[in-house]
Amino acid sequence: MQIDSGNLALKGLDDLFSTEENRQEEQREQVQQIPIDALHPFTNHPFKVVDDEAMTRTVESIAQFGVLAPLIARPRPDGDGYEIISGHRRQFAAKMAGLETLPVIVRDMDDDAATILMVDSNLQREHISPSERAFAYKMKLDALKNQGARSDLTSPQIAAKFRSDDAVAKSQGVSGDTVQRYVRLTNLIPELLNMVDEKKVSFNPAVELSYLSAEQQQEMIKAMDDTQNAPSVSQAKRIKKLAQAGKFTSDAVVAIMGEEKKSELDTVTIKNETLRKYFPRSYTPRQMEEKIIQLLDLRRADPERGDFRGCY
Repeated sequence: MQIDSGNLALKGLDDLFSTEENRQEEQREQVQQIPIDALHPFTNHPFKVVDDEAMTRTVESIAQFGVLAPLIARPRPDGDGYEIISGHRRQFAAKMAGLETLPVIVRDMDDDAATILMVDSNLQREHISPSERAFAYKMKLDALKNQGARSDLTSPQIAAKFRSDDAVAKSQGVSGDTVQRYVRLTNLIPELLNMVDEKKVSFNPAVELSYLSAEQQQEMIKAMDDTQNAPSVSQAKRIKKLAQAGKFTSDAVVAIMGEEKKSELDTVTIKNETLRKYFPRSYTPRQMEEKIIQLLDLRRADPERGDFRGCY
């Protein structure tokens, strides 16, 4: 039998020895054009799609160049379209840009594998809020647990021992304790968690407050509003101890939150726009500071003097 060397030259070794399974896999990985309305968000997707300045730039780019990186999706169990695994922001921007179809790689994946891929692909984003990271870590831990992989980071006693083996911590380049602390945030009520995202409450105090019940967290928010203070780590730990000892009361929390922090005792802050009313526009912040010190020194040297004209 003669062999057509010309045909052989056109085929690589992979083509010659590929199995039917390989060819089916390649077929599944091909990019398809899918109607944009047939693509649905991932169930319990923890990452917010926000119509902000970055999204505006994405919309402009897609309007000009199209969607360059295909989305990844899987068929929905009910047969009604596809569930997006990676590409929620691209789909939103494409809708804004008026596209009717999107390039998509369709994969048959079970829930756990899809969750892990969804989390990993979204955690590569530049800006991720604490709440997004918290729920993403939790979803991945749960998926790994379902797969039979390690998920010991939910236990602080075991985390230190096995943290190097934990897939979540290792894949994100963080410690096991860090993952565990983020997951704690999922115990915060939405109002308090929003304060963490908005940087009204710092991360470390929020972790301590996550041990409070939902009712106690509501009382905590009221105390913050009454005292116009956000808790320090020390205050949050004391409030947590009160709750654990069964001594948590509204009055006790308000008393703790009403205390002046050391940083507040050592620092006086005057807004720049307030000072500008009393100084020439040409003055720098450093010059304003020096002049304020000079005037205070004059006042201390001559308490009876009430007129500082001529000091400029």
